[in-house]
Amino acid sequence: MMIKYRVREVAKDLNIPNKDVLDTLAKYFPEPKKYMTALTEEELDVVFEAFTQQRNMESLDAYFAQREAAAPAQEAAPAPKAPQKAPASKGEASQKAPEGRRQEKGQAPAPQAAPQVQKPAAPAPEAHKQPVRRVVDTRSSNVNIDKYNEKYDQLADQKVKTRTDNVVTKQKFPNRNSQRRGQRRGKRETEAERLNRIARERAAKHITIEVPDEITVGEFALRLKVSAPEVIKKLMSLGVFAAINDTIDFDTAVLVADEFHAKVEKEVVVTIEERIIDDSEDDEANLVPRAPVVVVMGHVDHGKTSILDVIRHSHVTEGEAGGITQHIGAYRVQVDGRDITFLDTPGHAAFTTMRARGAQVTDIAVLVVAADDGIMPQTVEAINHAKAAGVSIIVAINKMDKEGANPERVKEQLTEYELVPEEWGGDTPCIPVSAHTKQGIDDLLEMILLTADMMELKANPDRAAKGTVIEARLDKGMGPVATVLVQNGTLRAGDTIVAGTTVGRVRSMMDDRGRRVKEAGPSVPVEITGLNDVPVGGDIFNAVSDERLARELVEQRLTEQKEAQFNSQTKVTLDNLFEQMKEGDMKELKIIVKADVQGSVEAVRQSLEKLSNDEVRVHIIHGAVGAISESDVMLANASNAIIVGFNVRPDPVAEENAKRDGVDMRLYRIIYDCIEEIESAMKGMLAPKYREVALGRAECRETYKISNVGMVIGGHVTSGKITRNAQVRVVRDGIIVADDKVASLRRFKDDVREVAEGYDCGITLEKFSDIKQGDVLEAYEMEEYRE
Repeated sequence: MMIKYRVREVAKDLNIPNKDVLDTLAKYFPEPKKYMTALTEEELDVVFEAFTQQRNMESLDAYFAQREAAAPAQEAAPAPKAPQKAPASKGEASQKAPEGRRQEKGQAPAPQAAPQVQKPAAPAPEAHKQPVRRVVDTRSSNVNIDKYNEKYDQLADQKVKTRTDNVVTKQKFPNRNSQRRGQRRGKRETEAERLNRIARERAAKHITIEVPDEITVGEFALRLKVSAPEVIKKLMSLGVFAAINDTIDFDTAVLVADEFHAKVEKEVVVTIEERIIDDSEDDEANLVPRAPVVVVMGHVDHGKTSILDVIRHSHVTEGEAGGITQHIGAYRVQVDGRDITFLDTPGHAAFTTMRARGAQVTDIAVLVVAADDGIMPQTVEAINHAKAAGVSIIVAINKMDKEGANPERVKEQLTEYELVPEEWGGDTPCIPVSAHTKQGIDDLLEMILLTADMMELKANPDRAAKGTVIEARLDKGMGPVATVLVQNGTLRAGDTIVAGTTVGRVRSMMDDRGRRVKEAGPSVPVEITGLNDVPVGGDIFNAVSDERLARELVEQRLTEQKEAQFNSQTKVTLDNLFEQMKEGDMKELKIIVKADVQGSVEAVRQSLEKLSNDEVRVHIIHGAVGAISESDVMLANASNAIIVGFNVRPDPVAEENAKRDGVDMRLYRIIYDCIEEIESAMKGMLAPKYREVALGRAECRETYKISNVGMVIGGHVTSGKITRNAQVRVVRDGIIVADDKVASLRRFKDDVREVAEGYDCGITLEKFSDIKQGDVLEAYEMEEYRE
């Protein structure tokens, strides 16, 4: 086996620096060499030949003369004996370590075999040598770098050899810590001595700590830099028994800190709301007059929306189902050059929450009372809400044109609820009006403006907007849409707003007439888009400066809401064990509520939950905005619930799944029909005389406007059939936009009685004409039946 002979070993044997060997190799071989490079036989021949010629001497006398000159430097060591055999070549005697590499004259050097002979024979001549003294010339500034490189090469070589021998060794470097081990300076400070030292330092210099309104004993001890048992001991001396995880108030913390010679300051915690929401009071110099916000309240069908229609010169009532207002509307009208904002709240008892919400954001409440009916239960509720909100009340006695109108009886009834008319010495204006003949409408508006002047309504438009969400819904094209009333400041397009648990940037703003606006000042209602979710009506919204912090705040509120919901669930205790057992026997009616706007969801939820009695409990397991979807049917099927849809329709997949799974879907357009039907079902008295039978569905592919005929629908029957004189429901994006009747049905130019599935037809409706491409026509008929 060939033994590796490295550059550093050759230099060591020749007693020359590594650099000389590398320089010699570089002259004859192009490949660069390093200190650890193993040399081939050809390379060794060149090295030995080069240094043999370099150190060639003329005679043996010159060689011995050189040896004698070096003797004084070796501490009078005896001169080595002359070799028994004369060197075969010149320069043999000049090598310091040639013992294992003597060469015959005329023969090529054999370096590969040299180490095999040299290694075992090396110790013999070394045993007769005396230690060589090393002479260091300190006068020169030359540093032999090769010496250090050689040392590192030796270390690396030893490590390589150790790995090959499978022996693991640890190299230890001595440091100061090892030298000082066992020689510790003094004794280590104990915990008691440390606490005593801190106590002495505290007594010498009073420390100041910050403490919030409440703090745990452990945290308080850390801030005081004392142990928790010491704090507990001081608390016990004050008569307060608290463990390490119990909380103490600020005053107790002050007393305890005084015992430890510490001063306590109140810690001010700045929340995210305080950082991004400006709640500072406005300066009087910045306030300007604003328009009054008026809410119209009263009983069902007493003419609230009709009065507002006369004021707005519009006809909203015709679009409402059964002439009943289902959503809060916000309108801005101009009277004698001055603006008034009206909120039209529904009058039915089911909308108590919405009506209360409307009263909270308003300045003046117009209480509409029918002159022929007088004060009704919902009227009393409206009075109570207006009083609770602290708003001025103006009574409008409507329907003065009807027979049997008796305004004096209405005034008498008002006095029973502490509303004394002005003509009777009170402070409640009572204006007789008629929405039909427009009698007294101008007097009502004049009284509203007069009352607003007396209230001196002002706001600061030059600050971040703040207001209330009046209503919110989910639009298929625009996403979450919210109707908001700005109460202070100015809301601009692009502002970041936080409304309850929703956040977003105002993408677009529309006023009550559908015109796009860029900003809205105090008392201006606008419809905005850009929120990440549908907010809850009644939420306070604020325009903020930092969107990132706003999203953090919303996450915080959502977490708190979930915790509150979790904590609200009743836990079983010994006190309520009997009630829990009783509830186990109670029947539960689970309902999923879907509606077109958020306010309706809340109203239906609260109305249905009020129907719970001792035997049956109504549990609303889910409520949301939008059409009835497949996931709603899956949830109802899994939880054995019924689906109540208010002013919405199921999509075709959901309807098919509901039929397949036997899920009961009840769809309503008037809320008290829903309440009465659920109530009857709960009482076991559900006996309807009519039911709806679906005939078919058609899709509007094209519309044609023909003179003397009107709007003609070019439809395609997708399922079932469409019959002449059938009831038709127009559905757009899952929302019912009209309920009408087929006026005429044609195939090409012929009138037909019915059109089957897969055929095209022309349809005209009796009343509704605002049809659009993509609308779905659902034909049905009401069938009388007996159980």
